[in-house]
Amino acid sequence: MNKTTRHTLLAGAAAILLLAPAAVHAAELHVAPSGNDANPGTQTAPLRTIQHAADLAQPGDAITVHEGVYRERIAPPRGGTSDEKRIVYQAAPGEKVEIKGSEVVKNWVKVQGDVWKVTLPNSFFGGFNPYGDLIHGDWFNPKGREHHTGAVYLNGDWLIEAATLDDVLKPAGATPLWFARVDKDATTIWAQFPGVDPNGQLVEINARRTVFYPDKPGVNYLTVRGFTMRHAATPWAPPTAEQIGLVGTHWSKGWIIENNVISHSVCSGIALGKYGDQWDNTSADTAEGYVKTIERALKNGWNMETVGRHVVRNNTISHCEQAGIVGSLGPIGSVVTGNTIHDIHVRRLFTGAEMAGIKFHAAIDVEISNNHIYRTCLGLWLDWMAQGTRVSRNLFHDNAGQDLFVEVDHGTFVVDNNLFLSPVSLLDVSEGGAYAHNLLLGKIISVPELGRETPYHPAHSTAVAGLVKIKGGDDRFYNNLFVGRGESAAQPAGNATAPADGFGLWVYDAREFPLATGGNVYYRGARPYAKEAKPIVEAGVDPQVKLVEEGGGLQLHLTLGPAIEKVETKLVTTELLGKARIPGLPYENHDGTPLKIDTDYFGKPRDPASPTPGPFEKPGAGPVVLKVWQCSPTAPPRAASADALKAKAALLCEMRTPTNPFEGADPVKFEAMPLERLTDTQYTWGAFHIDTASRVFHADVTSAAFALLFTGEFRAESDGQWQAVNIHKSHLSEPRPTNR
Repeated sequence: MNKTTRHTLLAGAAAILLLAPAAVHAAELHVAPSGNDANPGTQTAPLRTIQHAADLAQPGDAITVHEGVYRERIAPPRGGTSDEKRIVYQAAPGEKVEIKGSEVVKNWVKVQGDVWKVTLPNSFFGGFNPYGDLIHGDWFNPKGREHHTGAVYLNGDWLIEAATLDDVLKPAGATPLWFARVDKDATTIWAQFPGVDPNGQLVEINARRTVFYPDKPGVNYLTVRGFTMRHAATPWAPPTAEQIGLVGTHWSKGWIIENNVISHSVCSGIALGKYGDQWDNTSADTAEGYVKTIERALKNGWNMETVGRHVVRNNTISHCEQAGIVGSLGPIGSVVTGNTIHDIHVRRLFTGAEMAGIKFHAAIDVEISNNHIYRTCLGLWLDWMAQGTRVSRNLFHDNAGQDLFVEVDHGTFVVDNNLFLSPVSLLDVSEGGAYAHNLLLGKIISVPELGRETPYHPAHSTAVAGLVKIKGGDDRFYNNLFVGRGESAAQPAGNATAPADGFGLWVYDAREFPLATGGNVYYRGARPYAKEAKPIVEAGVDPQVKLVEEGGGLQLHLTLGPAIEKVETKLVTTELLGKARIPGLPYENHDGTPLKIDTDYFGKPRDPASPTPGPFEKPGAGPVVLKVWQCSPTAPPRAASADALKAKAALLCEMRTPTNPFEGADPVKFEAMPLERLTDTQYTWGAFHIDTASRVFHADVTSAAFALLFTGEFRAESDGQWQAVNIHKSHLSEPRPTNR
């Protein structure tokens, strides 16, 4: 699922990339199930394993993997040397490539009823056996039983690990169970397979800790694009230990992780986090332990030049029992955009303090934008040191906990143009945040934190400027919409140190430090901040906010009424927001330029004199229906050259064959246009129709644009005549898909 228009905040949109064909000299290595690692890795003589291609690849090279299922763990031994000379791992255009950390298991023997078992020699697992690997670590709570990183899958769905063998031997419930025992020589797995013979089904078991993860830190400038990656026996990933995901950067910089489907990781999907050392999991679950972790990281070179600055975009991440994306210290300077994250920590077999759709510690200068996060235990959790962070244009709904949790952060951070539609919109255990143009359908919970001293930093830096406690307040709330549930009776805000929860900003009334407010509208019992000037309170008005899946997308129904047009507002800027109290810093862009929130959720320009409150500019009194997310199949992998992968929204193709009607023309440059998937094999790109099954490329040659996401031999129609066209080079670096 993605939105209808992409607006990346840090990179400008729709720039044209000029690339001379002569500049490309890098190698392209091909991998296919029919290949052999003794082959040279050409398209006609491909390699068999991705790992062997990784061993051969040098900076500037591309590894193109062809359709099939690969059961291996990729540990890249080296990375690129710059954005221009990165190593690219990519699925072949239009081909489905699955990489799994599991193995297929047959020879199941029936025990009784629906219970079957299999016994495997421990040598089956090599040096790592997930069924003897206990989940443990700082801030982990097993709920009184053991949990392992193993898993059993029946036709793609995972079973639940039972606490005892006796539980498995009972009749199966709604979700089948498994249990394992490991002895000196063998591993035995019992599992429930209701109504089926597992030997006639696809049964897989976890066999690898991770799918794509370097063995060492500092493997920089990699691109991982277009894969389906599943099944990893990942460990618990607290902020004080090495954080291993199904895909992970392992304390590196400059990765691009894009257009992938990532699912079924026992703990975390993507990890952008900490390196490992002898102090892993020794913090005793204390703030002091994490402060020591930060001090060691600074001595170990934690700064904006050595780690972070990743791009994680347009991925679908699901079925992870800790986090969809996790990162402690390592995400600094990164952009996380266009991702769909769902079904995170929904089984609740264990618990702890690290579970969320996205869970970051030290999200310094991080952009989190245009993501769709739903059916998680908690949407986005920014824990410690969210400074210079921007959370913009995200859609949150159906999250069991809070949509957003900001914990012991001192600012500055900006939260704008978001849709918070779950029962709790915000858990605020921080100060110094700026909230603008959001729709908050749930409660706000305000909690001071006087038991911990946590860091703040100089602008755009990892250096620690000081440590202080959280007294709460010092937030800015401008031009937001708050919707209650019809409560009308006033509630006391308590004292300065007591938690308060409710609909609207009254929960901050007792905080020691005041809010800055203006232009907010309060519906259906939501109440304003006591010191707010000229709030618009529509206590008896229900805006009838409803999110419905229809028309190929998620439609937001709402009726805001005439109040939306009479409120006095100002454009939210660096000047209006002032400086956060603790760091003494202004709210600005990551490059130090002044901030101006002058576009809405869809990227529509705002009225500079009187911007509309809420995420949408001038929607009208209503009722209105707005498509806030486009539901579509995952777009096919994008083809890419081996170098010059810069953040530019453009595409360059060169076409050369004797029968090419464009023979002799210069390479055509054009802006990227929305890609629409018509069927599993047919796509439209602007004025062009591409059929990957019949290899037909239908072009309107009068168009100012010329597009192709696919390489290889196609037939092209020009002036009614079919002619051969060989697309042998293409480049797409910042796709602008049919999503916002």
